[in-house]
Amino acid sequence: MNARLDHVVLWVADPVRSAEFFVDVVGLTAVRLDEFRAGAVLFPSVRVSDETILDLMPKTMATPLNAMGQSLSPVAAASAGHPVHHICLAMSEADYRALAERLAQKSIATFPMQNSFGARGSAPHAFYFYDPDGNIFEARYYAA
Repeated sequence: MNARLDHVVLWVADPVRSAEFFVDVVGLTAVRLDEFRAGAVLFPSVRVSDETILDLMPKTMATPLNAMGQSLSPVAAASAGHPVHHICLAMSEADYRALAERLAQKSIATFPMQNSFGARGSAPHAFYFYDPDGNIFEARYYAA
């Protein structure tokens, strides 16, 4: 099988605030933000790569989505609104260092790691940081 990650849903209190964080601090690109502000779509997203986005789902949507999940299984009925432990963003070393600098300028704490394992093997350096909703992200680069 040759699958690719299409999207991940993040539960956020304020999708606009979250989108602005991911654009201004992390350096991602907003998707459907204007449509969300206009009330035309239920949530905005941010683009991680050509193939992957993060959907910024308002926490208020958890209850209706849990009701919809009831038709799948009792476990799915309570799954909306749960955070994942963390999402890892792999990038170039230059982008990694630029992100670290932007986080430092915003006084956003990071937790550094070395030689952490991921999809492409061991990354020499990585760090964790939090978004405004407490979602945990890891940033890393792989040696050339």
